[in-house]
Amino acid sequence: MVLLQVRALYDFSGEPNTAELSISAGEVLTVTRQDVGEGWWEGINSVGKTGLFPAAYVEEFDSKPPAIPAPVLSEAFTAPDNKTQDWSAENDTWDNHNYQQQVSQQSVDTGDYWDDEWDDDSEGGNTQTAHGNNTAYALERGISKSGSAGDVSVLGRFDGAKGTIGRKSFNRFTAFVKSGGESYILGTLKANVKDADKVYIFECEDGIIWNPITEPYTCIVASPKKETKLKGLKSFIAYQITPSFNNIQVSRRYKHFDWLHERLEEKFSLIPIPPLPDKQISGRYEEHFIEHRRVQLQAFVDSVCRHPVLSRCEVWQHFMTCTDEKRWKAGKRRAEKDELVGANFFTALQAPEKSLEISFIEYETDKCSKFIHGMDGAVKNLMATGVDQTKKHQGPYKREFQKIGQAFLMFGQAAEIDSAGSQSGKLAEAVKATGEAYHLIGKLFEDQPKMDWEPLGDILHLYKGIISSFPDILTVHKGALQKRKECERLSSDHRMDASQLVEVNRRTDVLSYALLAEINHFHCVQTSDFREAMQKFLQAQIIFYEKIVGKLKETLEVYDQ
Repeated sequence: MVLLQVRALYDFSGEPNTAELSISAGEVLTVTRQDVGEGWWEGINSVGKTGLFPAAYVEEFDSKPPAIPAPVLSEAFTAPDNKTQDWSAENDTWDNHNYQQQVSQQSVDTGDYWDDEWDDDSEGGNTQTAHGNNTAYALERGISKSGSAGDVSVLGRFDGAKGTIGRKSFNRFTAFVKSGGESYILGTLKANVKDADKVYIFECEDGIIWNPITEPYTCIVASPKKETKLKGLKSFIAYQITPSFNNIQVSRRYKHFDWLHERLEEKFSLIPIPPLPDKQISGRYEEHFIEHRRVQLQAFVDSVCRHPVLSRCEVWQHFMTCTDEKRWKAGKRRAEKDELVGANFFTALQAPEKSLEISFIEYETDKCSKFIHGMDGAVKNLMATGVDQTKKHQGPYKREFQKIGQAFLMFGQAAEIDSAGSQSGKLAEAVKATGEAYHLIGKLFEDQPKMDWEPLGDILHLYKGIISSFPDILTVHKGALQKRKECERLSSDHRMDASQLVEVNRRTDVLSYALLAEINHFHCVQTSDFREAMQKFLQAQIIFYEKIVGKLKETLEVYDQ
């Protein structure tokens, strides 16, 4: 049997004393098992060490040298006057009309995996490792395993790329150029768009915006509960989802969120989809992990609810409102057969008629690109700081204060010998109380990250995932602008009708309006989110240091008694 060989795309640091295998970018591995659990494979490295690694971190490796094809001449490439033939063939990298049909057929062929027997156990194998409520462990995992690709999902509190490893390519737009993007720009892409599917974009005093939400609502993720099926052979955590507009509760599992996330990413090519919590091999039923997953699911839901487009889409409405099993399955199949996905979704966009200057578009997108680049580095740096501070709070800071407390305790114990009831004895008791106070301060340091750095890490997790999608979105838009410029050159050479160029420019403007509306929405919500997150962080810091001051004041009063 020929075993699959893969090459590592990114570094991965396996957690010590677990079955995880550390790998380095460029390293060649031999895969021994692919059924460990969704997103994880087992393999052997070059020195014979076996372990688990994320499947999303590797690509198939072919050790055979590529065959060099013989040159092929075709009349389709050269005209009698030695000029390139049909202008539409100059750049056909976007024009693969069968691709979308293949994607849709694959979605149909998956069957009822929504309701099959895979559950949260599919997040990993049977590897067990106990980390308890160690926040530093979770924080460190997010930094040490974070890759550079936008869709690479990993373990850990601070990872933010995506929560759906093993299902999607590293670049969600890798196949976009083959799914009809060029056909849309050139006007040959046809799709049936109903009035209910149309997405409107407006220009107002605040700039270019999506059609605003007229009746805002919220959705609560609560009451996680461990449930079983198959007479206890399978177990999973179910979360109760309650939208505010009807207050009807529905039960959803993580795999349902995962399915929803995949549908949203497939449908909305120009909208960054907020990330899900990360999948994890072990500890999935620990109380702290379950609660933190609920918090991150709530962040995902909040982000969807306030987005003018995502909050209205049919698959999301079905996800949070459907209570009937038959309608549930029917809606799931309908979503998987949705024709308005990827480039087809562009046909549903309804933008202002006003033409946009390319110079204006390029200025705005370049400004966005620089902002996203800066934010990406800043978010990662703040995440690293959170990891560092959490480790210090739970390690050196705690130990140092408890070391001080132990020193005072020893001094007080020595001073109370043969001094019971005397003034010297009261002083010894006060000194011992000082030691106990410093010991408690050390415990405060250990618990504090759950109050400040962990909540801040949740918002960073969310925005790291959103930010990671923007470079690909900007690349898609840039491809549309390049096609527009190509058509303008063809028109100037009298190889494209002026009327065709007008339509090309119009459709390019539609994509530009959509991108500018999304950029505007992103700036609005990120300003609000980070303001609120920093206020909560500083409030928690103030309470923390007030507790320390209060404890020291209490101890000081003992010396006056």
